[in-house]
Order: sequence, then structure tokens, then C-alpha cells
Amino acid sequence: MRILKVNPENIRESEEAIIEAAQVMLAGGAVVFPTDTVYGLGCDATNEKAIRKIFKIKQREQEKALSVIVRDIAMAKKVALIDSKIEKSLKNILPGAITVILRKKDKLPEILTAGKETIGLRIPDYKLTHLLCENMGRPFVATSANISGEIETTKIASVFKYFEGAIHRPDLILDAGNLKCSQPSTILDLSGFLPKIVRVGPVSKGKLLEILRS
Repeated sequence: MRILKVNPENIRESEEAIIEAAQVMLAGGAVVFPTDTVYGLGCDATNEKAIRKIFKIKQREQEKALSVIVRDIAMAKKVALIDSKIEKSLKNILPGAITVILRKKDKLPEILTAGKETIGLRIPDYKLTHLLCENMGRPFVATSANISGEIETTKIASVFKYFEGAIHRPDLILDAGNLKCSQPSTILDLSGFLPKIVRVGPVSKGKLLEILRS
């Protein structure tokens, strides 16, 4: 389990580590990375074998879908059904600490979405994950870096504790130290006729409704 220090406040200083992380994921590996919410665990979202590895590392049931990070709305359109109305909503709320559930296209492995007709997408407001996605050139899995049943964390010591003695471990950890205190992302379901807030996180229900009305 390789560990590389990164500084989210100085992306140029961290560029080599971010490029290596992208290379690890493109080669089928699993990487822990900081985000605008909590530490994430990811892999190439187009690689079924790598996705299965994520489930093993998290000790997560395969009936539970995984979300993905995309670079921008153009990349989102490659994996999800986005009409003009939805695109307008996405432009109002993203990037940000929000996971948006949309109707999916059949572009990614079934295991990623647990056979569902929807997919959860994120565009974090975070330069490090944006650069990671730039170097990947494709969507990557973004689930919290913890064992299933344990608490999502912003603390790097907790990340090490979760995985250092595990049988299945990430191949690489990008260590940004302790992140700003936050919660897992707000989840907004735009796959139906009306928007539905599934989970309230850093973006409050009131703020989200205000943005959607704008």
C-alpha cells in the first residue's frame, strides 16, 4: 500500500502524485484520495475487475451501487441521459458537494450500478479530483474510504486504521492530512419527474431548492 503526500492547496506541487494515482487506476488499481467532502476510494469506472476489488476492499455488498466522479457535464453525458432541463439543473448545482442520480446509459459495468437503471454522478468543487479526472480521461468510482459499516472520515489516521491490517487494501493512498470537517455529499435524485433529495449533506435542503429554482 503505497502512500504519497499531496497538498490540495498547491496542485502544481502535487501533480506527480496525482498523475501516478491516475496511472494506478488506469492499470486496474484502487486509490484513496481526498475530496471536497470526505476521503474517497476509487478505481477506473470502466473496469469491472477493478470495481470488484473496491467491493472487496470496503467489504461492501454488491447489491449497493457505487457513485462515480466525472470531469464535467460533457463527460456526464457519455454515461447518463441528460436532456436540456436536467443540464440546466446540473449547471446550477455543479461542481459541488452533491451526488446527482440520473438515468444511466449502458456504458459502464452492471456491477457499478448494482443492475439499477440509474447512476450517481459527482463533479466535486475540488482541484485535486478535477486534475485526477483530467489525467484519467474517463469516469472513476468515488465511494467513501472506509470499511462498510464504519464511519466516513476526513481524518487520514482513520483511513490508515481502516486499511493497514486488511486482507484487501488500496494500492495507493494520496495523503492530504486531515481534511476540513465535512459530511458525505448531499444526494439529489433527478431520475424521476420531480427532483428528490435522498440525503442532506454539506448542501442543505433549503439551499438546494433555492439553487434548483434559479
